[in-house]
Amino acid sequence: MAVVHTPHPDLPPPMISVGVVGWLRRNLFSTPLNSLFTLGSLYLLYLVVPPMVNWALLDADWAGTSREACSGEGACWVFVRLRFLHFMVGFYPESELWRPVVVFGLAGLLLLYLLLKKLPYKSYVAGFGILVFPFIAFFLFYGGLFGLPVVETHQWGGLMLTLILSTVGMLFAMPLGTLLALGRRSSMAIPRGLSVVFIELWRGVPLITVLFMSSVLLPLFMPEGVRLDKLLRALIGISLFQSAYMAEVIRSGLQSVPHGQYEAADALGLSYWKAMLLIILPQALKNVIPGIVNTFIALFKDTTLVLIIGLFDLLATVQASFTDSKWLGFSAEGYIFAGFVYWLFCFSMSRYSQYLEKKLHTGH
Repeated sequence: MAVVHTPHPDLPPPMISVGVVGWLRRNLFSTPLNSLFTLGSLYLLYLVVPPMVNWALLDADWAGTSREACSGEGACWVFVRLRFLHFMVGFYPESELWRPVVVFGLAGLLLLYLLLKKLPYKSYVAGFGILVFPFIAFFLFYGGLFGLPVVETHQWGGLMLTLILSTVGMLFAMPLGTLLALGRRSSMAIPRGLSVVFIELWRGVPLITVLFMSSVLLPLFMPEGVRLDKLLRALIGISLFQSAYMAEVIRSGLQSVPHGQYEAADALGLSYWKAMLLIILPQALKNVIPGIVNTFIALFKDTTLVLIIGLFDLLATVQASFTDSKWLGFSAEGYIFAGFVYWLFCFSMSRYSQYLEKKLHTGH
């Protein structure tokens, strides 16, 4: 008589190890000490979050046209709403506001096209965004062509100025930093020495000093009769300063590429620049995406220092609004709004860098 062995089905995992209960046990209550910290943190949140929500949302004032609309029990977001355009574009003329709207709208469309998958001609769109769009944006911002009235740069401000400073700084710091990183790793003494001197000089000076130097000393080196715009001086200083930091980030990526890749490029008979552009740099830049994005985030936040040379970025514009006698006492709302805008842009760059890391990760 044959004996048939029928295996029993696997028992389900214990309820305390899966689902929400399992996650809580693994992450928040894994040990008695962790449980104590979790309970303490929950108690602190209970003390802080409800009053904050009441002040910022439930008891806040949202509608109105003057200070009298604010009851004083909660936040006065009327101040931010009425000053919103000023926070966005500074002292840009209201009759010409369509120009920055068109520029940022077109920039958003270009970025959206590049982010969406399976769309054709992305390389052409990227080339247009890097090589052509900056000139279109400048002439729309500044005017002077096709009957557009000129808007001097001292009228630019707010978030618009912050984005201009950070974007232009990024566009120039990336290629210049790449050349400096390649120069520092060069076997030729002169390019290597010049790159080392440039990087160490700019990294050893605070950005606030660079802005002072670019604003005061740079015009002294110009020919007589040539006047550099204050915004242009700030852009030059920020780009040179940031390129030194970018160079070190990219140099770390170059060092992470295995030496066999260099030997493979030599074996294929590629020239130095072809080897760098086709083999080495794509791998190096992929390895240092977090460092590059971190440098961009730091640049975006460091643009607040341009206040010392008379440029009013987002934070400076918000601070200048506090001096209005009609809105004294609402600095908390202004700082919260500015902080939220900075966080939104920095968080978006961080998330996009994580997306790029996953997309370009091909294993090693």
